[in-house]
Amino acid sequence: MRARCGISFIETHSFNAFNEGTRLGHCIKMHMRLFGVDAKKIGGDTGYAGTANRDLCKELGIQTSFVKRGRPSAEKKREEDYVRKELARVRATQMEGSFGTQKEHYAMRRIKARKKKTEILYIFFGIHTANAVHLAGRLAGLQETKTA
Repeated sequence: MRARCGISFIETHSFNAFNEGTRLGHCIKMHMRLFGVDAKKIGGDTGYAGTANRDLCKELGIQTSFVKRGRPSAEKKREEDYVRKELARVRATQMEGSFGTQKEHYAMRRIKARKKKTEILYIFFGIHTANAVHLAGRLAGLQETKTA
């Protein structure tokens, strides 16, 4: 699942354990297909910070929130360091916050389904209800600014 501007997308789901960091290349392609623009910045936790993903992002010119490898240097703070820290902060607050909201307010903390298909429906409706409420709030805000 991915979040962008408060909207969550179900990129893939699985009942088996898997390393989500291996899907970054696919997510970058999906971003282009959905939004029509190349990703310029990516915020991801340590699961995404593998060598392959670092190389891919470097090749595509994408700035990341991945912690730098190696020993910290004593040189002055560079602009890239500030961008990396800001990406990490935004990822932690917006993306993790949207997941927390979905768990707390849309019955996704403890799904009591007995079958896989029913559980998938719970997840689908929970996430998309949260998206609908978020979009309705945005539209209401736009209406208020137009009438003011």
